[in-house]
Amino acid sequence: MNLIGHFVDGKRISGGSQRRGDVFDPATGRRTGQVELASGGDVAMVVESAERAARSWRDTSLSRRTAVLFAFRELVHARRDRLAEVITAEHGKVLADAAGEVQRGLEVIEYACGIPSALRGGFSENVSTEVDSYSLRQPLGVVAVISPFNFPVMVPLWFVPVAVACGNAVVLKPSEKDPSAALLLAEWFAEAGLPAGVLNVVNGDKEAVDALLEHPAVKAVSFVGSTPVARYVHQRGAMAGKRVQALGGAKNHMVVLPDADLDLAADAAVNAGFGSAGERCMAISALVAVEPVADELVAKIAQRMAGLRTGDGRRGCDMGPLVTAAHAERVRSYVASGVAAGAVPVVDGRDVEPDGEAGGFWLGPTLFDRVTPDMAIYTDEIFGPVLGVVRVGSYDEAVELVNANPYGNGTAIFTNDGGAARRYQHEVEVGMVGINVPIPVPMAYYSFGGWKSSLFGDLHAHGEDGVRFYTRGKVVTSRWLDPRHGGVNLGFPTQT
Repeated sequence: MNLIGHFVDGKRISGGSQRRGDVFDPATGRRTGQVELASGGDVAMVVESAERAARSWRDTSLSRRTAVLFAFRELVHARRDRLAEVITAEHGKVLADAAGEVQRGLEVIEYACGIPSALRGGFSENVSTEVDSYSLRQPLGVVAVISPFNFPVMVPLWFVPVAVACGNAVVLKPSEKDPSAALLLAEWFAEAGLPAGVLNVVNGDKEAVDALLEHPAVKAVSFVGSTPVARYVHQRGAMAGKRVQALGGAKNHMVVLPDADLDLAADAAVNAGFGSAGERCMAISALVAVEPVADELVAKIAQRMAGLRTGDGRRGCDMGPLVTAAHAERVRSYVASGVAAGAVPVVDGRDVEPDGEAGGFWLGPTLFDRVTPDMAIYTDEIFGPVLGVVRVGSYDEAVELVNANPYGNGTAIFTNDGGAARRYQHEVEVGMVGINVPIPVPMAYYSFGGWKSSLFGDLHAHGEDGVRFYTRGKVVTSRWLDPRHGGVNLGFPTQT
């Protein structure tokens, strides 16, 4: 049985944790390993290692930091297939999807390689007579990253390269459901020349999370997960005096106007609704059809779904299993509740015949029509391959529906009317908007994050917000004295 430990002070360690959790291959249902779950004492030891490393890393030149990041980028790029295989083995998403996840993570590494430009300050000469002022951005020290199961590579790479490039030491706590990819990233960072202790990986559950939130040496916490946990992390971390960015859940709407190309909209709905088995915070789970297009659009989506293969992600299938047996059962219960509530099950994923072993955590793509806003399949974040179609009579009704939702992560509108698209991007109360783009995840040099109950904290992930989150601003005002400035004057200094 494979025992998955931690990565501390530049090397893997295992055998010290008293508690363990099981790791499964979702496509077979078989247990493939056990992950050690850190105690509060284990976390304190890891943070101590990071503290030691942070003292010297913050004084390391930008040129040296950049060289490490470039070397790390080359290692990840050369071994991207290996990372994709690990993702598929523990998460279940198909290999092509896993490879796409690695690519999006690489984009953030590449952004972090430009950190000397991102950390440039400002300078003003003679703000007062022979007095100059300039601004600096300096690292925080030790920061924590708590990442979810659905993107075991991309989400850590949203945060870790930027935090390290800014001069911080990082303690990464990946999901205990698929922890192996994070350990590989830490090993490759070390191989690229990152000093021991600058990046540590501690595996664990809520006990480890609470220990990170309470430890006084941890100055900031980045989190991605469900809204209830994001709210908890933000409140607990803020009470402990930490800077927190906690990205929560979503209920992403895709609005289709009557003038839209319905073939392209149907393609997009299938891709965004069922990619990664719907286990994406940016997945489209609510399709808002502005009449009279609903009948035709639902038929086109169902036609495309008929050609999808659900099965083992290593067999060239279109969609893989869900991550755990418990999660698969939870999503199945939502399908049952949708039927009971009166939604029309156009395609019922519970009937799927997967291309995979019987023990896998299977549920096929599911399509509901005539969903209403009072149904649980509409109100709740299901986090599975369930797409619900809500019919509305007008653009205004569609916008009102989207804005009434408590989440504000991502949304999309499909239309050939530029005026309607521009109006939508202005009026919709959502942090990331796609125009004829179903999953509007920003490039790394922009920042990722939602509004309302999809984000707790002020700064988003990566891009300029990421640099600001992992640094503190400092302004220096200086005067180099010469004999002309002598004498005593007790008056209040003025800007003259």
